[in-house]
Amino acid sequence: MVLAYHVILSAYGFWLPNDPRGSWSDFVGAWELVRFGKATKTDERCSLAAEAHDAEARLAAKAALKFPPVKFTGLQARAVGRGFGAMVEKSGLAIWACSILPEHVHLVIRRHRFKVEQIVNLLKGTATRRLNEEGIHPLAQFVGSRRRPPHAWARKGWQVFLDSESDIVRAIKYVEDNPMKEGLPPQRWLFVQTFEGL
Repeated sequence: MVLAYHVILSAYGFWLPNDPRGSWSDFVGAWELVRFGKATKTDERCSLAAEAHDAEARLAAKAALKFPPVKFTGLQARAVGRGFGAMVEKSGLAIWACSILPEHVHLVIRRHRFKVEQIVNLLKGTATRRLNEEGIHPLAQFVGSRRRPPHAWARKGWQVFLDSESDIVRAIKYVEDNPMKEGLPPQRWLFVQTFEGL
């Protein structure tokens, strides 16, 4: 039985569907990326970030994107966290770990009445609202005819289903350690609850 989720939300341009290391995408939906090859679908459930790959091809594809890849600043990460906190307060989500990194976010979330895909959409939506309210949306300079900036997030999200306490504890440690792996300080968010077992 699924007890919790390890969710990864990618910022726009972080992990492309045809990344040479592999991706969890079935197709390449952006015309500007099609010339860099088909989706590199993989069923791997562990991180592929350290895999050897053609970095030049990956960077060339990123350079061809319609907008520059999003890299959240510290102020923007704080706004994303405030958005997540608002959703936790509104919905009663239990989040046991959170790391908001420049190009992606890791969360460990207790199973909820909403499907995980809906949780992902709600979190991204409240984070985006907060970025707009604070006037610091990373793609604000590209406001189009709809008078809104482009999406700062990649479509969907990636999730691992956790079905034991040991899986949850391992995922929490992974998420908590993630900022240090990128040379950032540990993160503490007020909306994160301590995991005390099920």
